[in-house]
Amino acid sequence: MKKNQTNRFAGIILMLLALLISGSAYSQIANQGEADLLRLRDNLTAATTVKAKKDLLKQIGHTGTFVGMTVLGNYLPDQQLGKTAAEGIYEIAMGNKEFDGAITRSLLAKAALKLTGAKRNAIIRRLAESGTDEGFVSLFNGKDLTGWKGLVENPIARAKMTAIELAEKQFDADQRMREDWVVENGLLAYVGSGYDNICTQEQYGDFEMLVDWRLDPNGKEPDAGIYLRGTPQVQIWDIARVNVGAQVGSGGLYNNQKNKSIPNCVADNKLGEWNSFYIRMVGDKVTVRLNGVLVVDNVPLENYWDRSLPIFPVEQIELQAHGSKVYYRDIYVRRLNR
Repeated sequence: MKKNQTNRFAGIILMLLALLISGSAYSQIANQGEADLLRLRDNLTAATTVKAKKDLLKQIGHTGTFVGMTVLGNYLPDQQLGKTAAEGIYEIAMGNKEFDGAITRSLLAKAALKLTGAKRNAIIRRLAESGTDEGFVSLFNGKDLTGWKGLVENPIARAKMTAIELAEKQFDADQRMREDWVVENGLLAYVGSGYDNICTQEQYGDFEMLVDWRLDPNGKEPDAGIYLRGTPQVQIWDIARVNVGAQVGSGGLYNNQKNKSIPNCVADNKLGEWNSFYIRMVGDKVTVRLNGVLVVDNVPLENYWDRSLPIFPVEQIELQAHGSKVYYRDIYVRRLNR
């Protein structure tokens, strides 16, 4: 090997090592599948021929994403596309053992019915060796608001209420929530004009979350967010709103004062297009990927409601709308054991 080729090769190796060590840059490369999946889903919706749909399903199988696997699951019953979908599920599930949960096991069992030979046998072995881990659980069924409730004040205020007082306020909050939040074409949509959040009925400690979101480009001042353990928030912006500082991009811990509040970079898609969050919270530390790009790297989330207190160890997850229409889909949470 010539000297210049050797130097070039060594340079590439050093660059790759630097990316691995930095974590941030490596994550941007390793999770490109999350960004690819958004594009492929749009193309799949627009596809009109079986050949085009098969090609897109194959590509989704290459994304290595959990949501990609669930998207493929929708095509398993199709006589023309079912086998292609099953092969994609096989590729994702077998290549990502960390997806070993109830949804994955169910999809693999259904995919096995479409496959034969070595792939089918591999699935059977995988299912036999699987544990009982709950894995990612769907928080939104695409049909109704099961599992969700309205917002009653904040965690500190709720903790001071009697059981009867909380129940009464929760009843009123649920009524308001059903006026402002609806299911439209399988999407969770905010159609109100106020600022009431929709909240999970269950509470979470350490967790991973997957959620897609889309701001309505026709909305007034598009703005939304994700409250973690009842606390604001992972920010969602229309980055064109420079008058409020939105040009920094979505995904940052907007209400932080001491710790970093803005994302590492802008990774938003065009206003009106779908975006994808991966959120991980362990203790008070939060990590966020937006469209596959690491925008928040293990940053502490501060207690907005009382900054002298640590973040709540267990609380609800909330989807925020800020007076403008916003859509959410594919909402999954996996509890983590430290």
